[in-house]
Amino acid sequence: MSRDDSGINLDAEPSGTGCVECLRDGGWWFHLRRCTECGHIGCCDSSPNQHATKHFHETGHPVVANFEPDDRWIYDYRTGRDYDAPALRPPLFHPLDQPAPGPKGKVPKNWEDLLN
Repeated sequence: MSRDDSGINLDAEPSGTGCVECLRDGGWWFHLRRCTECGHIGCCDSSPNQHATKHFHETGHPVVANFEPDDRWIYDYRTGRDYDAPALRPPLFHPLDQPAPGPKGKVPKNWEDLLN
């Protein structure tokens, strides 16, 4: 599926198993989101750095999918609504042995106090 107004590219592969920017900068995340247009993995809006939303503002890619194993949905920044997720290219979530919050060894003891 090529780029179109839906903001969903069924061929896009996830950029990795964790938030690209948090891993690069030594940060941590609460939950992960996957850009459905390019596959960028970013942290959710409850995370300190909110990289998934920053990715939307920087690129205009409007739809993210939950990248957690518990629930399949997508969120459209344009409408502010969530929907059932389409059949994206696997993997659909981070590895099961990866903790949330994560990554292991980077999450502060008082992480709950640091959520947005």
